[in-house]
Amino acid sequence: MLGYPTHWGQMECLKLIAGSKFLEKRIGYLGLMILLDERQEVLMLVENSLKNDLQSSNQYIAGLSCCAIGNISSAEICRDLSPEVEKLMVGSNPFVSKKAALCSIRILRKCPELVDTFLDRVGTLLGSRNHAVLLTSLKLMREMCCVEQAMVEQLRRHTSTLIAALKNLVLSGYAPEHDVHGIVDPFLQVEILRMLRILGRGHAETSDQMNDILAQVATNTESAKNAGNAILYECVLTIMAIEVESGLRVLAINILGRFLINRDNNIRYVALNTLHKVVGQDSQAVQRHRNTIVDCLKDNDSSIRQRALELVYALVNEANVKVLVKELLSYLMACDVEFKDELTQRICHVVEKFSTDKEWHVDTIIQTLSASTSFVSEETVCSMIALITSTPDLQAYATHKLYMQLAQKTMQPVLLQLAVWCVGEYGETLIASVPAGIDTTEYSMPDPTGVVELLAGVMRSPVADMVTKEYTLNAMMKLTTRFGSTAALPLIHKQLAVYSGSMSLELQQRSVEYTSLLRLDNIRAGVLERMPAFTKKERTPAQPTGDGSEEVSSRAAPVPTAAASMPDPTATPVQPAPAPEMDLLSDILGSAAPAPPPATPTAAAPPAAPPPGAGGMDSMLMDLLGSGPTAPAPPPAAPAGMDAMAAMMGGPAMMLGAPAPAPAPAPGGNAPFTAFNKHGLLVTFACSKDPSNQSVTAIEASFTNSLPTPIAALNFQVAVPKYMKLQMSPASGNVVPPSNSGKLTQLFKVANSMQGQKPILVRTKIDFNINGQPISEMGQVDTFPPGF
Repeated sequence: MLGYPTHWGQMECLKLIAGSKFLEKRIGYLGLMILLDERQEVLMLVENSLKNDLQSSNQYIAGLSCCAIGNISSAEICRDLSPEVEKLMVGSNPFVSKKAALCSIRILRKCPELVDTFLDRVGTLLGSRNHAVLLTSLKLMREMCCVEQAMVEQLRRHTSTLIAALKNLVLSGYAPEHDVHGIVDPFLQVEILRMLRILGRGHAETSDQMNDILAQVATNTESAKNAGNAILYECVLTIMAIEVESGLRVLAINILGRFLINRDNNIRYVALNTLHKVVGQDSQAVQRHRNTIVDCLKDNDSSIRQRALELVYALVNEANVKVLVKELLSYLMACDVEFKDELTQRICHVVEKFSTDKEWHVDTIIQTLSASTSFVSEETVCSMIALITSTPDLQAYATHKLYMQLAQKTMQPVLLQLAVWCVGEYGETLIASVPAGIDTTEYSMPDPTGVVELLAGVMRSPVADMVTKEYTLNAMMKLTTRFGSTAALPLIHKQLAVYSGSMSLELQQRSVEYTSLLRLDNIRAGVLERMPAFTKKERTPAQPTGDGSEEVSSRAAPVPTAAASMPDPTATPVQPAPAPEMDLLSDILGSAAPAPPPATPTAAAPPAAPPPGAGGMDSMLMDLLGSGPTAPAPPPAAPAGMDAMAAMMGGPAMMLGAPAPAPAPAPGGNAPFTAFNKHGLLVTFACSKDPSNQSVTAIEASFTNSLPTPIAALNFQVAVPKYMKLQMSPASGNVVPPSNSGKLTQLFKVANSMQGQKPILVRTKIDFNINGQPISEMGQVDTFPPGF
């Protein structure tokens, strides 16, 4: 007990159990169950006493023995004493029978192969009129179904017996020995309903037998007391789980609707949770209770509000999207700060999915983002830009609406990026005319100088992040062609001159390039022409994380390009460039390596020797992997779709596009082996050789999650020694599904230049979040199969 040794008391317990008096045995069995468990070898000494007590004529001594077996028996004891327990189950004494039935549950869990021996005993127990025996026999039946699924088919022959027992309970009068708040034995009724749910699931004939009794339970059970509510709840779960007619399903959902107006928060929570589970089966019936569900958003209990919110999301469709989004916006204004970002993401999603009115779509997204000042989502930016570029009639309206937000000095990150992007792309619509649908009493058409000054204010803003400033610099450059030769051009020249000395390398480089581009009038219009309409990638189903937020599988950072066309690589219509070989050492060690310059058609000069003191990274690599220095690899060739500005300026280009598609693994692979197993995350490697080059090994990393909650923000990185080359492909996602319900994969290839002399050795770094808690793990994998 409490970690202290108890051997001095164990033998005393055995002596008391071996005694002949009930009082001694009671204390002995109590001490035995407290001081021992099934792993203790001394338990074998008590097996003979357990067997003798099971055969005792004293029902209380036999009951003590059943209790001990049911709590601490090992698989060997269960197997040896199972025949004695079976005899007690079918005896005439209900006290001993119920104890033996509960003891049998432990036997089945330890020895599942004995399940067939209890099949006939269950029918005998169900014939008893004692409620305790019936209750324990139902628990034994459920355990048999859990141990072996095939038992369900064989136990279906008892369906009529269970229905008769339930009907007797529902229609019987007052029974003082079983009455709980006017309900006859609610515990037994609940257990029968649970068993009927197991027997009727997926079996139409058995379900048809239950229709009448389930309707009687649903209509005759009094819901004024909690015992009646418990029965009704189990009845609803049974109706929704088996094959019943639609009228009975509507009755079940109406019961949950009554639960929603109950004053007990526990009952309301259960109703919301259950409605969310069954909304996919009969959405129309759940829609009838929509107003009651929406009212739950105003509840004082945060858990009620959260459940109602999940249910409202599930109820949204094209017919009611405007009504429900209006309620969600009202809730967004008043909800707690920690829920605002998640709610904003959900509203943006349902508006994008179900909206049929494009102008309402734009207005609602602007209103939603304005209410959540901290919300950041690259996906929302991409979705809105895809909508606007693909709808010409919407472009002027959206640009004016977003410019109004810009003029009001909005600091919402997503709204700011959307506004500056649209102003740059469709700036000519700002100075043309005010489109229909915009209130001219509060808004007047801006002049070009005012627009550029407003963008300059964004560049100077201390709260605008670097990505927003990159968007803004691109927007100002686009306006040189959108506005033509106006008074705004000198202001744009001035801004470019200011940021040509910026500490940000991206801003500095773009400013210098754009200044040069301004002198090339013959190509500037072509470089800065309006981008074509493009389609956003299909949204993959979101996975809830531990903190209630959602992660989306596609990840990409919007980076403004020299051509000022694409803000988000997930939306680019051109094919992505092939992924070059990636040296992830810098990422693993926490530093950023500069991008290699693109290759030119002329012969490349040999790389210059590194300056003194530049070997710090190499020495860190040697410390990390224990390998000696070798000559650096030549930089990869530039992709064919090189940025137009980089081609003109001869400088490094900032390329758009996602990484190259993952190549298929080469044939001839070995069985997977474990590379990492910690925090519920299991990473396995499966290796295969490239048939055309035996020095190249393709390694597929598989990620599975044994936790009940998803693992989010997964980022897997690899480093290799200098005698090896590494090429990585993108992962299939960044959220690992819970409970081993799915897996993610990522393929990488390693080329061993010292094949046969040195083995494959990789250093890994894995970053991920569990319930919002960031975790980072580093490790080394050197246990590759023979031949690799």
